[in-house]
Amino acid sequence: MKNRRPLTELVGSWLSDRTKCAHWAPLPLRLIVGYGFMAHGYAKIVKHPEAFATILHALGVPAPHFMAWATIMIELLGGLAMLLGAFVPLISIPMAAVLLVATLTVHLQFGFTSIKLMAVTAAGPQFGPPGYETDLLYLACLAALVVGGAGPFAVDGYIGNRLRPKHA
Repeated sequence: MKNRRPLTELVGSWLSDRTKCAHWAPLPLRLIVGYGFMAHGYAKIVKHPEAFATILHALGVPAPHFMAWATIMIELLGGLAMLLGAFVPLISIPMAAVLLVATLTVHLQFGFTSIKLMAVTAAGPQFGPPGYETDLLYLACLAALVVGGAGPFAVDGYIGNRLRPKHA
């Protein structure tokens, strides 16, 4: 019979390994949030900012042209900064504001679920309007990054290291 390790030793080893890897946890959050925001900003540019301003006007958002461009810039520049891990606590504020406005003005009325399969036709699946689930996931990621830090390969970490006093 093989020499087997006790369960407590296996669990302890797994927890120790998990703790060693925990500092990597912010990286996938940063990458998906950054990419997601940039993708949404890029889509608004490609579909013409004027079309997005028209949507904002229909929703009753004040100064729709300014807000359209402000949203696009927050999504593009905030997304890029998030990818780089630069100024994460600072950029999370306007990014969260964009998400909250989207939740309250568009998604809340459609409930929680972000994917609503309505039918499958010869043309493919047909989906209903998205709820606020994805907005909450993005907000949770932003909160985790603000509280837990930007993680490895982040400009914030580089800046923090450069600003710390050197001890002899």
